Amino acid sequence: MDVGFMGLGVMGQPMALRLARSGARLIVWNRSPDRCAPLREAGARVAATVDELFEAAPVVVLMLADSAAIDSALGRDTREFGPRVAGRTVVHMGTTSPAYSRGLAADVRAAGGRYVEAPVSGSREPAEAGRLVAMLAGEPGDVAAVRPFLEPMCRETFLCGQVPGALLMKLAVNLFLITTVTGLAESFHFAERQGLDTKLFLDVLDAGPMASGVSRMKAPKLLAGDFGVQAAALDVLTNNRLVADAARSSGVASPLLDVCHALFADTVALGHGGLDMVAVLRAIEARTDGIGPAT
Repeated sequence: MDVGFMGLGVMGQPMALRLARSGARLIVWNRSPDRCAPLREAGARVAATVDELFEAAPVVVLMLADSAAIDSALGRDTREFGPRVAGRTVVHMGTTSPAYSRGLAADVRAAGGRYVEAPVSGSREPAEAGRLVAMLAGEPGDVAAVRPFLEPMCRETFLCGQVPGALLMKLAVNLFLITTVTGLAESFHFAERQGLDTKLFLDVLDAGPMASGVSRMKAPKLLAGDFGVQAAALDVLTNNRLVADAARSSGVASPLLDVCHALFADTVALGHGGLDMVAVLRAIEARTDGIGPAT
């Protein structure tokens, strides 16, 4: 079966490459055509238009930046939307608000299509290695049909009931990730400003019970001052807002997340939005030094 893939950004491109190299008959589309070149080299067909992709592929994976990008690419609220999604399975693998996903699911189904949520946990390196973790929600038959397509990209998949159960699960996971990385950056900053050997500090951390896959991925970046993107600070701020909005709408307190929200807003305001999320260190440093924004 042909599989369509839309959105070849930091996460989408390595995910699509995993699919292409697994032998899937892949057809891709991206707003910036230059991102398609590695997929073409891997054997994927490159669609010139969104309609060409939907005409070729009964299953279409969306790994787009946000709800506005999804609506624009699908032509939602235009006459093109219905013919594109009718008879197709739309697989939403990005991160949006649960309310948005619920509405998109209703529109796709009303147009005669099928809809599956499949957001993933992981950053660029796990995407490259096929070690993402996917959370799935939708009608059981639709989810079962989609699950095999995720195997080249994901180490594990988990069933999360009906839409928007998968996105709510993803936001809960993101809350832990955001607060964990912020805490790691703050502890690194404390050790550094106390004059400790920061490598020794990280070795001690890694030997103890606080070590994790996250700390082992992010600690070397802090030590080296390497802010190359695995998950961009601006994207983390956007995810933070999604979690905060979901918490507010259900009356749930999120005190740690709220502090992180302010710090990532500072990180972006300081000009570091395009760097990896460990650049939150710069916002913490700015507060110590009494410079820069404080939201």
